[in-house]
Amino acid sequence: MIVERLDHVNIITDDLANTARFYAELLDLKEGDGPPPMKPEQVRWMFDAGGNAILHLNSSDFPRLFDRSVADGETTGAIHHVALRCGDFEEVKSRLDSRGADYEINEVPAAGLRQIFTTDPNNVLLELNFFAA
Repeated sequence: MIVERLDHVNIITDDLANTARFYAELLDLKEGDGPPPMKPEQVRWMFDAGGNAILHLNSSDFPRLFDRSVADGETTGAIHHVALRCGDFEEVKSRLDSRGADYEINEVPAAGLRQIFTTDPNNVLLELNFFAA
């Protein structure tokens, strides 16, 4: 197989600090710097517990080699949502409740799957998947 796993998702935002805090607080992703010459005030990478970069967050003014029009808070072009496999359904739900966030729950019993759909501060739709152990 050519594809081994999803490497990362890039989100462009007008509010880099708030977006990084959202993912750190909700999903326990660890915030870190991108490699030089990327500047911390323009780029934040969000890592999982294994040290894998899951999200690359870029400020709107960060120069991009393959640039395209992106409107913060608008729909995400041809990408409908970003799906992340997660653990601890109740903890994530509690964190969303404490933020006063809007979300929807979907259950797929045949697959042993519970899902939470919510949006990040940039209106990116997240599908958070929790599989039964």
